[in-house]
Amino acid sequence: MCVNDHEAHQNVAPMAAEQLHTLTRRGALRAAGVAAAAGAVGAVGGMAAGASPASAAHGGGRPGRVPRDQISVQLYTLRDQLAADLPGTLRALADIGYTRVEHAGFVGRTAAQFKAALDAVGLRATSGHVGIPQPFDAATWQAALADARLLRQRYIVHPFFGVGANGVIRDSATYRAFARDLNKAGALARKAGLRFGYHNHHFEFFRLDGGTTTGWDILTEETDPDLVHLEVDLFWVTRGAHDPVDVIQANRGRIKQFHVKDMNADGSFEDAGQGLIDFARIFRHGREAGIDEFIVERDDAGTTPRQPIQAIDTARVGYNYLANLRF
Repeated sequence: MCVNDHEAHQNVAPMAAEQLHTLTRRGALRAAGVAAAAGAVGAVGGMAAGASPASAAHGGGRPGRVPRDQISVQLYTLRDQLAADLPGTLRALADIGYTRVEHAGFVGRTAAQFKAALDAVGLRATSGHVGIPQPFDAATWQAALADARLLRQRYIVHPFFGVGANGVIRDSATYRAFARDLNKAGALARKAGLRFGYHNHHFEFFRLDGGTTTGWDILTEETDPDLVHLEVDLFWVTRGAHDPVDVIQANRGRIKQFHVKDMNADGSFEDAGQGLIDFARIFRHGREAGIDEFIVERDDAGTTPRQPIQAIDTARVGYNYLANLRF
């Protein structure tokens, strides 16, 4: 039932000329706190510091913090380890301190079997990535919702859009049709007692039809905020040449989940807190966003390039970073 398109962007290529031009022109990397490494000049400062829902008011000597019970991990990060040893990998996550996870499928198990494995180590899948059927089919989506309810999920999130059979989608009609399907999926999810969300990449920030409108513009304007919340991936927003704080301020109260992954100087993935993104600055706007979950992820963890990336280390680094961050 689960449709996962993460493989399409697992290995990030160097930034295209269009993206580099946009990043330079808009100063989005600078605004995200990566001026020094990106070689930009100047900085964006003086942003209003809305308190995180995790914290007491930001001020009065009490810095903001991420509550440990709001820290989650996207299990796609650990896909290879989960496939090799589901119980052991879940136990390792619980030992790190996680109580929540976001699944990306059930690792060859049924929903009931997957839930039993989570229950055995005290984890709960509060969220899951499940692609809505295309073309939209209510019966197929209802089956996915039934699985989500069995797992006692709070959220069900569509994981990927923006690339079709002919490459990156550049026409507004396709985005508008997809927005209508998101509303349909969200309405059925709400009836099932679930919150339905959309997870972004950078494709949505490309201009459509040779104009200035982007896919992100259409998806945020033509979906019902009561039916479709936003799971904002902070890496991909930055990669799309946008300042996450601007995205928060344009979508107040609608962003229930952050994907927390960092960016290195080459514009590719890095463990949270080890790269260039200024998460503290972003998290100060958590209450303004409406945030409930901070989800650690690294798309290329578990792969074996020249230096293998150990997925459990990524999960540990991300949890410890979020648990100890003060803003």
